[in-house]
Amino acid sequence: MAFTLVRHGETQFNKDGLLQGQAIDSCLSETGVQQAEAAGRYLRDVTFTNVFVSNMLRARQTAEVILKHNSSGAGLEMVCDALLKEKSFGVAEGRPVEAYRAMAAEAGETTVDFVAPGGESEQQVTERFRVFLESMLRRIDADHWLNRPEPVPSASEPLVSPPAEGRADEGLGALGAPGVHALLVGHGAYIRSAVRHLLQALGCSPPPGVDHANMLSLSPNTGLSRFVLTLARDQGGLAIRGVRGVFVHRADHLK
Repeated sequence: MAFTLVRHGETQFNKDGLLQGQAIDSCLSETGVQQAEAAGRYLRDVTFTNVFVSNMLRARQTAEVILKHNSSGAGLEMVCDALLKEKSFGVAEGRPVEAYRAMAAEAGETTVDFVAPGGESEQQVTERFRVFLESMLRRIDADHWLNRPEPVPSASEPLVSPPAEGRADEGLGALGAPGVHALLVGHGAYIRSAVRHLLQALGCSPPPGVDHANMLSLSPNTGLSRFVLTLARDQGGLAIRGVRGVFVHRADHLK
């Protein structure tokens, strides 16, 4: 299976350089809607079998616009999941990003490691993503494989697709039946933590020519990242046996 991870479109808070986190449930700006429209057109002919979205407004709006354009989107259930919501920045929410950086510097920490009072740590966010992956695989199993004759792709048979660099369907050519491909829509800091988990905990291989620093950079608004998972069934259900990055933070649709 594969999933495409999309950051929400721009909000006025993004434009003004202010932290949103969880307390500020802002809507998309006019530019943000245009970005989501562009992402939807880019992904128009890409087939999705499942959709998982942060329960925050800016992510839901982005997903709705993408699905409006998508050829497979009409009959899909949009599962809104709080496990995908943005990292909490505690007392720094609503304040300038530069103020948060200053708070981290004063504490002698990087902005990734710094935890503002009332906020989440990097470890807490990556744990949320780990729990989300487990939940997603249970849903995918129930929707596509459980009690059906089709075998789950084996961990001994990694899914490698032929090169199709730059195409919207890149990496999806060899998924095999039933071609499970999930759309995930979330947030900038959360996506960075999610990619960190894929790299460090699951041993994700980066896309060709992409180093870890680029993978862990902040995705632009409506930036697209795709990962292919090799799955196997164990006693607890589906388990991830391998992860391959196809592309990260792609913004071709915004050019």
